[in-house]
Amino acid sequence: MSSLQHLFLQYIGQTSDSPMLLEIEKAEGIYMFDPDGRAYIDLVSGVCVNNLGHNHPKVIQAVKDQLDKYMHLHVYGELIQEPQVKLAKLLADNLPSLLSVTYFVNSGSEAIEGAMKLSKRYTRRSEIIAFKNAYHGSTHGALSILGDEHFKNAFRPLLPDIRFVEFNNPDHLNIISEKTACVVAEPIQAEAGIILPRNDFLHLLRERCTETGTLLVLDEVQTGFGRTGSLFAFEDYKALPDILVLAKGLGGGLPLGALVASPEIMSSFKTNPGFGHITTFGGHPVSCASAFASLKIILDEEIIKDIESKGELFREHLNHGEIKEIRGKGLLLAVELGSPEQLEKVMSLAMEKGVVLDGFLFNNRSFRIAPPLIIREPEIIKASEILLEVLEDSTK
Repeated sequence: MSSLQHLFLQYIGQTSDSPMLLEIEKAEGIYMFDPDGRAYIDLVSGVCVNNLGHNHPKVIQAVKDQLDKYMHLHVYGELIQEPQVKLAKLLADNLPSLLSVTYFVNSGSEAIEGAMKLSKRYTRRSEIIAFKNAYHGSTHGALSILGDEHFKNAFRPLLPDIRFVEFNNPDHLNIISEKTACVVAEPIQAEAGIILPRNDFLHLLRERCTETGTLLVLDEVQTGFGRTGSLFAFEDYKALPDILVLAKGLGGGLPLGALVASPEIMSSFKTNPGFGHITTFGGHPVSCASAFASLKIILDEEIIKDIESKGELFREHLNHGEIKEIRGKGLLLAVELGSPEQLEKVMSLAMEKGVVLDGFLFNNRSFRIAPPLIIREPEIIKASEILLEVLEDSTK
């Protein structure tokens, strides 16, 4: 064990008893490099953060340019800061007209917290409905709508007036009523193991929310910014949200979250009480500069047009008897294996062979494929060949 690994375990708060302990010295494109210069193919993208890969020169330059001007100035929302304004305008230009006002925060969890508060404030209702096997963050309110009891029980009591329904079960939509402030949903359930909506489920959900005056909050923290082959996943499912939640890929590699809504809904934060939601570092100008550069690259270079074909290329090359199923859309895929034990073995062997994988919180038989969107065909083929070797070795 290196001295840095030892210090990591001694001084860094841990999230599990078995961290990856992979020491990274630098990263470039789809690769991460350890101190010995060994390259690792990144098929995780920091869990859908690094959509343009690592160290993209245009994003790095945008960050440097902003650093030369200023960093933090004042609590969010008081001073006019060009990086925030430019990013909010670019988001509005690429979203439906009703989603035109952005409130910037620091992370996906904080954006979910803001969306829950905004829904309660606007509707003057208290009930919130979420879905089983959904993940929306680890802060107290976000944990309250997390759809897995194992992760929640140790932290009770949580928020009251929370109800859970089954994703893709239209019979459960009648639970949504005039008492419901909002329904919080992922357009594609990520941590459940990439579960796609079926049979117009999201469209039916949108209709039921409209019938009852309930706000629909869509969590696109993992699916946003081209990952599924559209700029936002809701575009494919006829389900326009009242509040859109963004983070991860939004910041271009820096911490940034956002909730986006109509002017009418968002204005609820301004009065009764004023300062209805406050954040010190939300919309940090350096993060917003990085985010603006990242989104401009995705749009101007038409990164999204090849995402579906890249996903299909993974499917074509990952042809092995140990794979039970490949689920997903674009470059958000789940590869299902036969058992949790095999999954652990495959992920460990993959790292030994220079491929970084990740599992899912609520599916212990599948690994995630979510590489940077800039991954090229030869790199997909190379990664797939290594994974086929790993799958073969896992049976020995």
